[in-house]
Amino acid sequence: MVILYTDRLILRPLQINDLGDVFNYSCTPNVGPNAGWKPHESKEETLEIMNAIFMNKETVWGIELKETGKIIGSIGLINDQKREYDMVKMIGYAIGEAYWGKGFMTDATHEVIKFGFEELHLVAISAYCFPFNKRSKNILKKCNFDYEGTLKMAEKIFNGNIYDNDCYLLTAESYYQKC
Repeated sequence: MVILYTDRLILRPLQINDLGDVFNYSCTPNVGPNAGWKPHESKEETLEIMNAIFMNKETVWGIELKETGKIIGSIGLINDQKREYDMVKMIGYAIGEAYWGKGFMTDATHEVIKFGFEELHLVAISAYCFPFNKRSKNILKKCNFDYEGTLKMAEKIFNGNIYDNDCYLLTAESYYQKC
């Protein structure tokens, strides 16, 4: 079980007792749709998703605010379905709307990137976001990802809409040159 720390955050595996916190940020109208998933309608739905995506995954963490002990989001390194290379992982994240614009996700992303390159010895970390997701783009730029281009008609989301993906990559070489 890997736990990562920043000045303000603890990145740790999610547990069943985090259900309420995860539901609270996942049920709001703006968090999920920015990442392509529908707002959660019940704690039962959140629990199913936690079990499928978050629980018992070595490189997926809940983002705990040190000050309060509350889970405010999630972040992880997972297989990149667009690249068939196991030394490249995709970073994905979500954070409660009340915590947008406060630098928490940038802090968490920096720490996960560091872990990916320095502990997992990845050769690259990819990231994708919808062209309209300016907040996610800003995080990726602050974390030194290079914009690779836009993959047209890349993703069909929960409501049937089809969106492009803006594609980003951070290589180990670039990471070590900039740190």
